[in-house]
Amino acid sequence: MKTLVRICFLVLTVVVSAARADVSLPRSAPEAQDVSSTALLAFVSSLDQQIDGMHSLIVVRHGHVIAEGWWTPYDAGHNHVLYSLSKSFTSTAVGFAVAEGKLSIDDEVLKFFPDDAPTDPGNNLKQMRVRDLLTMSTGHQDEPPTAPDAVSAKSFLAQAVPHMPGTHFKYNTAGTFMQSAIVQKVTGQTVLDFLRPRLFAPLGIEHPVWDTNFQGISLGGYGLRVRTEDIAKFGQFYLQRGSWNGKQLLPAYWVAMATSKQTSNGSNPESDWNQGYGFQFWRCRHNAYRGDGAFGQFCVVMPEQDTVVAITSGVKDMQAVLNVIWDKLLPAMQPRKLKLKADTAASKQLTEKLSHLELRPAQGSETSPMASKILNRKFAFPDNDRKIESVALSTSDSGKTLTLTARMDGKEVTIPCGYREWKKARAPLLGGRLAQFADEPTAGTFAWPADDTCVIKLCAYETPFHTTFTLTFAGDQITLDSEANVVFGPTKRPQLIGRGD
Repeated sequence: MKTLVRICFLVLTVVVSAARADVSLPRSAPEAQDVSSTALLAFVSSLDQQIDGMHSLIVVRHGHVIAEGWWTPYDAGHNHVLYSLSKSFTSTAVGFAVAEGKLSIDDEVLKFFPDDAPTDPGNNLKQMRVRDLLTMSTGHQDEPPTAPDAVSAKSFLAQAVPHMPGTHFKYNTAGTFMQSAIVQKVTGQTVLDFLRPRLFAPLGIEHPVWDTNFQGISLGGYGLRVRTEDIAKFGQFYLQRGSWNGKQLLPAYWVAMATSKQTSNGSNPESDWNQGYGFQFWRCRHNAYRGDGAFGQFCVVMPEQDTVVAITSGVKDMQAVLNVIWDKLLPAMQPRKLKLKADTAASKQLTEKLSHLELRPAQGSETSPMASKILNRKFAFPDNDRKIESVALSTSDSGKTLTLTARMDGKEVTIPCGYREWKKARAPLLGGRLAQFADEPTAGTFAWPADDTCVIKLCAYETPFHTTFTLTFAGDQITLDSEANVVFGPTKRPQLIGRGD
């Protein structure tokens, strides 16, 4: 009986392993896909050295992953906030709905929301069509509200439309929300649920998460989280013109329309934001196209090179990331006829580089002569707009790990921080708005750059955000300075001064 159980267990393990393998992209040596490992190493090294804030990278050539890496504490298993890269997924949902006859891109937007329309809609609003939502040419001069507690069909339709739809490009996240709302209106499902059997399940995108507005409608223009490999699969799906595992899921005509230039958005030949816009996809230089999101979330598709690049990051200069792709990766794409030979030494170097990527931890010494006077003391702050009430540092392993305990808005947050290593936990995103990122996978490091100063660096590693807290001590006084790597607004927050108990 025990033997039979073992056999059944082994069979089940093989079946489960095979099923998991089926949902992953195949892996390959770079040279087998006509890219030299030496060139890929130069590309990865350039990203690592030139771009501060890289989180993950996957390069797919001829349908095979030839390079993949995560900057610790980021990892392959966790989702990452996509921000506006979500838009490309939303337009895909529209494509499926159109293919199923549930709507047309020539439908008037007002048709779907008669109860939310203004009493006397203007002519331009009456003329706005689904196509205009897709191409960011709704006719708005000012973008309607986009926050989860404000965005709705009603708020969108209440916004003035001074331009004739289809004639004026204006980046419009609320317009993408409207696509999500329309899909939900005609299908009875959120775009998240609508895409599950049509896109996510076939591609093996197993744990997508999509935030909603106050009405339960997926935000559409942002709010989606998936893994880096899921981004790569999405790009490969588009590179294959909507086909997956030999089955046409999304009509090829839709992919062609969505990724071609539907509207002009500038004339600078050096800018990847001036090459035209499709259906929630940007055109790029070098005849490529992409979906992208704030702070450097990328799905870059290079049809002429049969290549997809998936990147997550927290960067201020998104163009700099694309420049490295064009300067270092693009020239490395060799035609199949060259038949590159395997390069064991270079391949080993590349593997070594990819497996040891790390977000820069806090810098300084492991301890300080003042540590014994500071640890296990609570330092309280007067009322402040960040609602940080107190902080304390403690250790249970002779200083190898410091635990930051902060009290914010009546709640206690505890985060372990390692010296020259990232310690993981769950916590709100400290320094962010309390209503957002309320329970995040978080990692922390610490160091003492001076005797009187402890630096705590925290990373919410499903998001682009890292926050550095600098705690300076003088007797019973503490000074707290904080700075984020990237944020919508100022990266530095007002200094707080408190006192020890």
